[in-house]
Amino acid sequence: MPAPSIYLDHNATTPLDPRVLEAMRPYYLSAGNAESRHSAGRRARRAWDEAREATARVLGAFADEVVFTSGGTEANNLAVLGLARGDDGPGRIVSSPIEHPAVAEPIAFLETRGFAVDRPDVDAEGLADADLMASYFDDRTRLAALMLANNETGALQPVARLAELAATRGVPVHTDAVQAVGRIPVDFHALGVATLAASAHKFHGPVGVGLLLIRRGVKLAPRLFGGGQQQGRRPGTAPVPLVVGLATALELGRAESETRIATWARLSDRLEAGLIAALGPGRVVPNGPLDRARRLPQTVNLGFVGIEGEALMIQLDLAGVAVSLGSACASGSTQPSPTLVAMRVAADRLRSSVRFSLGASTTEAEIDEAVLRTVAAVERLTG
Repeated sequence: MPAPSIYLDHNATTPLDPRVLEAMRPYYLSAGNAESRHSAGRRARRAWDEAREATARVLGAFADEVVFTSGGTEANNLAVLGLARGDDGPGRIVSSPIEHPAVAEPIAFLETRGFAVDRPDVDAEGLADADLMASYFDDRTRLAALMLANNETGALQPVARLAELAATRGVPVHTDAVQAVGRIPVDFHALGVATLAASAHKFHGPVGVGLLLIRRGVKLAPRLFGGGQQQGRRPGTAPVPLVVGLATALELGRAESETRIATWARLSDRLEAGLIAALGPGRVVPNGPLDRARRLPQTVNLGFVGIEGEALMIQLDLAGVAVSLGSACASGSTQPSPTLVAMRVAADRLRSSVRFSLGASTTEAEIDEAVLRTVAAVERLTG
């Protein structure tokens, strides 16, 4: 009988919380367009408005600052392309070199259209320097982009500091908070950014829905046309069941936040310490901030020196443990992780690194078994 599978790739996607599914179910089983004026439409509109208000409450925003999207990729693209306002002619963008492809690629697209892009270095722990980024601002700077938490190492970035510095120059800051929302408390207004992106499937909500928070007064050029929904910023028929699911998952995450964070921190430390103790500190090297407070509580990125990360991931998959080499959106790439390259990670672990990421359902027994299976996989590969 095969051993039970252990899912440790929650930074790629999380399983849907059954309570979220139950909240969504009534809106899947009944018709109602939120723009229609009959009773079914009004019912859908109430659910939509309540979901938007709940989302705003959890994330420290006003309800009219919430724009629902199809996910984090769309939200990030809307922000980058909308804030840059390329139709006004090329300008300058300041970005960290560790951004997710959903931010890095639209910025690269703008670069091909004549925008100048500065990507100041991060340090060896993968942390950006907000003051260094701000030193690149000039009168042509249209946008600064800095993710809230790195998807590969979990490193928490100084977004609030960058937004504070940017405000003195009138530069809007966009933050990709896809990995942060649902894992740590996030307060949009306290961060001081112009826009913030998140995606429901990262915090046990449904796939196919995300959000972009847009601060009141911020001008964002629309990228889609065809309707007046959501103030014309993101037209289209309201996906009521999905936004109900997103809001429910957010509220559950907030209610259980203290317990989840404490559990994740304990289990992540147990995983990391267990692997280092079994294999030796010279063979297992953490990537990212050594200080637990400076990274996501449920993300562990380890370099297994002398082993190809791809081979280890395959061995773990065969052993029933799901992990990742980094961003799921770049999983087909044969190139080393841009984040680890930007961190100037030593060559002996640049291609040997594996990401373990925990979710709300991860147990201590699963962590202990994952350590045993990982050790066995490493020993098979080193023979």
